[in-house]
Amino acid sequence: MTVQLTEIAAEHVNKMLKQRGKGLGLRLGTKKSGCTGFSYVVDYADEIRSDDVIFETQGITVVVDNQSLAHIDGMTVDYQKNNVLNQGFDFINPNIQEMCGCGESFSI
Repeated sequence: MTVQLTEIAAEHVNKMLKQRGKGLGLRLGTKKSGCTGFSYVVDYADEIRSDDVIFETQGITVVVDNQSLAHIDGMTVDYQKNNVLNQGFDFINPNIQEMCGCGESFSI
């Protein structure tokens, strides 16, 4: 089981954690949402819960709740910055069977 960050995604997370002044790392998860079933949840990891799985990648701690791990196992998170208005995380998830037309939700 693994979840990875690209170098540029890790640099972005590290920058945001430093600006924030606290946090253990990046929390990734999924929730039921959208027209195809699930969407990603991205937040700061301020604590480790009993059902969390921890990954170390590119010097960043990535925290995933055990229930979400089945949906994102093997995923690589990249960060795209095309311009000021068009930037954000890009999720490369090998588990996806289908994505909605707008790209906001997916099914496994």
